[in-house]
Amino acid sequence: MSLLLIAKNRNFDSLKKALLEKDPNLDVEIWPRVDKKERVNFAVCWNHPEKVLGNYPNLRAVSSLGAGVNHLLDDESLSEDIPICRLITDSLQEQMAEYVLNAIVNYRLHIVDYFENKRKGVWEQKSTIPKKHTPVGIMGLGEMGNSVATLLVQHGYMVSGWNRSKKDIEGLTSFAGKEELDNFLSETKILVNLLPLTNETKGFLDLDLFKKLKQPGYLINVGRGDHLVEEDLIYAFDMGYIEGACLDVFEEEPLPKNHSFWNRKQIMITPHIAAITPAKEAAEVIVENYKRAMSGMELLFEVDRDKGY
Repeated sequence: MSLLLIAKNRNFDSLKKALLEKDPNLDVEIWPRVDKKERVNFAVCWNHPEKVLGNYPNLRAVSSLGAGVNHLLDDESLSEDIPICRLITDSLQEQMAEYVLNAIVNYRLHIVDYFENKRKGVWEQKSTIPKKHTPVGIMGLGEMGNSVATLLVQHGYMVSGWNRSKKDIEGLTSFAGKEELDNFLSETKILVNLLPLTNETKGFLDLDLFKKLKQPGYLINVGRGDHLVEEDLIYAFDMGYIEGACLDVFEEEPLPKNHSFWNRKQIMITPHIAAITPAKEAAEVIVENYKRAMSGMELLFEVDRDKGY
């Protein structure tokens, strides 16, 4: 029996080391070097090659190396009876919450403008935007969204959330379902996207949605690149519906050098670093789920295939 780590462009040395420290008896292999495909019982994937999972006939479970699982659900070679799980750790949730808080503070303090002024040699003071003028709306209130909402409330922000179902989070106004989406957007100045990527949410961040925000709005996308219609965001800037954005995820990564986002000073770009999985914490969850899969037990953070998360 072996545990296989699969990714097209990722160094797994530190994760393999952490896994073996957690359980020295594990047989850990790193794709594409696999001795015997029939020995692979558990796979951990991130940005894996298409249809590669169909090469392992004795898979019992597959784990994402992060919170997103769309790359696994979209793999047609993966049998539907093989359970899929996500990787959620306390550190990931903390990182995500701090990233969003930092993005909001940067917006309120005009940090992007000050960076530009430094480049030009311009001394110009701007008034900080009061918290009461920046109501935050979070789309997606799973583990990550819950952590983000809790931290923002603790820092005195007005926070609302939109989800498939109502959520009871202290200090947060909860909206749910399509029938309450417009009301949620109308009360939101800073929109934070943490939705799972499904057929229903692909392209969800479009021009029609931007028009419904308190204008001009501000977008923080830490969900998935495919949530955003990139051309619509550019148009929303030009029409004044959106005044700024902080983007950590993109349709194509790395973001191409000729992409129009690079030339927009209103857009803060980070290279998919809002929440990076620490090797030791990841190993704790992976080993536990490996043992559960081998014993036929329910996995931690198991995905509902019908919901897509």
